[in-house]
Amino acid sequence: MSRQRRRDTQPEIAIRRILHAMGLRFRVTLPIPGMPRRTIDIAFTRARVAVFVDGCFWHVCPEHRTSPAANAEWWATKLAKNQARDTATNEHLSGLGWTVIRIWEHEDPETAAKFILTAVKPNSI
Repeated sequence: MSRQRRRDTQPEIAIRRILHAMGLRFRVTLPIPGMPRRTIDIAFTRARVAVFVDGCFWHVCPEHRTSPAANAEWWATKLAKNQARDTATNEHLSGLGWTVIRIWEHEDPETAAKFILTAVKPNSI
């Protein structure tokens, strides 16, 4: 697990490049206030929009979910904790007035960027 990238994954970089080309400016890996060791992948601080680019395996994508055969019980517990942590993060940020957007790694970066743009600048599209 320590070899898994926590930041700057290929899907994240692809979305960031498109957002930057659209003229949007953002913060990367912004610490979440009140939640140690948790960060927002792409943060629009003025608009209060938090974007997370989630990996299908680690965040249990409904489309691409896989369950490891080895040590299945441990993995089930681990992945359930990941989902609970995502929910707690969403609720915490929403309580602080942020809009939370979660993008799956398999989603088209162009489509995801357009969706993010509508949240950051509602009258732009």
